Amino acid sequence: MTPAEVRFDEQSLTARVGLRLANTSGGIWSAEEGYAAGYQVFDAESDILVKDGPRVPLPGPLAPGESSQVEVSVEFPSEPGRYRAYVSPIQEHVSWFYERGVPFLVLEAEVERGRARLTRSAMATLAALRRRKLLRALGRAFKYPLTGVWRNRSLIRSMVRRDIVGRYRGSFGGLFWTVLNPLLLMATYFFVFGIVLRARFHGDPSRAGFVLYFLCGMLPWLAFSEAAGRAPFVMLEHRNFVKKLVFPLETLPVNLVTAGLVTELFALGIFLVFVLATRGAVPLAVLWLPAWVVPQVLFTAGVVLCLAVLGVYVRDLRHVNGFLLTLWFFLTPICYPVESLPREALAVLSKNPFFVLVDAYRQMFLEGRAPAPGPLWKFWALSLAVFFLGHACFYKLRKNFADVI
Repeated sequence: MTPAEVRFDEQSLTARVGLRLANTSGGIWSAEEGYAAGYQVFDAESDILVKDGPRVPLPGPLAPGESSQVEVSVEFPSEPGRYRAYVSPIQEHVSWFYERGVPFLVLEAEVERGRARLTRSAMATLAALRRRKLLRALGRAFKYPLTGVWRNRSLIRSMVRRDIVGRYRGSFGGLFWTVLNPLLLMATYFFVFGIVLRARFHGDPSRAGFVLYFLCGMLPWLAFSEAAGRAPFVMLEHRNFVKKLVFPLETLPVNLVTAGLVTELFALGIFLVFVLATRGAVPLAVLWLPAWVVPQVLFTAGVVLCLAVLGVYVRDLRHVNGFLLTLWFFLTPICYPVESLPREALAVLSKNPFFVLVDAYRQMFLEGRAPAPGPLWKFWALSLAVFFLGHACFYKLRKNFADVI
């Protein structure tokens, strides 16, 4: 197949393509046997077929080695968007020639405000398009998650504010519960482990030392557990948004991560007051905190995105998620000293990402030491991998959310 001419009319959204079809097979092509030329239009973003165009039959039988001229009028949809048309010979009820690996004409167009603009016209094969799509997908996988968050930052900010305010609307304490909730949670764990069980840390066996070590370990866990605990329900809670075609669904899990980070900031303020009251100063090593908080947020976002997807398809997750988070909490040395772990268990539990994160927080706030570069870059690498994989999973499956919910 050779495209002789492509004429495009922006107002009628139509491309008129002159094609020369050459019979390279060993049999005769005829209209009676279903041989024709045609086109299919796909949505460029999702690759969903949106239009199967009419067939243009051959003007007469085409013997092997002969060629014939036909004209195909490709009409793009009037709805705004980006579209890709495949113009190819076809044997009706058998297959499209482009599915057999035969080169075909690709037309790409953008439709906006009732007018279309042809952006690409070229011959290609299905294998070449798949390779091109893979390369674009890899680039988009690293770019789209970050640009999506940045583009919707105002929406995220307003939804997080509404979530925090709405959570305590009508209560006597109001927004004060944002501070009181993490304070009561930390006080409960301190009472159980610090007073009842008399847990102590070897570096500072005093009760105040236990409070500092315990609160320091709770800081990253508060942000993670709040977001991960609510993640399986987020799509069901906002089912009205899920059914809206233009709403950026990826912002819903990001809202949970941001709200959890706000909780950690309030808890951090409480902790710093306690550090100043007991030690008189905050170490300069806390300037390393952003180097750990950023991958912590990325790791949390990746986990939350995965849980949000699983919560739609696996409804049992809402009953299991709380248990899994509790188990994860006790597998992390937050309320007990690392030295109390058996050597065999330590070799396994030290692979826990929050084991590394909690230890880094204590090095900065309590020991005044900069974090070791090895654990830092490994945690960054893990967090980036979890974040991009979580977003890819969410992006791939979100198109079916409305049908499942």
